[in-house]
Amino acid sequence: MTMRTFPDRVRHALMFETIGLAIITPAAAWLYDKPMLDMGVVGVGAATLATVWTFVFNLGFDHALRWLKGDASKALRHRLLHTVLFEFGLLVMLLPPMAWYLGMTLWQTFLLDLFIVAFYLVYNFLFNIAYDRLFPLPAARPRTAVA
Repeated sequence: MTMRTFPDRVRHALMFETIGLAIITPAAAWLYDKPMLDMGVVGVGAATLATVWTFVFNLGFDHALRWLKGDASKALRHRLLHTVLFEFGLLVMLLPPMAWYLGMTLWQTFLLDLFIVAFYLVYNFLFNIAYDRLFPLPAARPRTAVA
């Protein structure tokens, strides 16, 4: 029943958000013709919330997997479910504050968010596969029998 350590989860969340923000902020500013500073503020705010969400969601998802199947390893179907649920939860949390800050309607912001979600769906999937390979779960310690 091996799970990731607290420091590993912090490293994961920080790496995920830093790399993602460096890619998406300039792309969204250019694509939606918004000032880089405004998209940067939205990006940092969203990344901050997403960092906390990443930590909480991943911990909960791993506990759910461990409860359902006995360990936190993720097959392809688990990784796909993880990605979709993560992004949906983040979308629900981010839509209203982004619309307000950017002075956009909820519909316009939803369309912007769809672009961001499309990016992060692919990025999340690929990042987590790479992360699992670069930082594999530690080997489970054998259980000792209690006499």
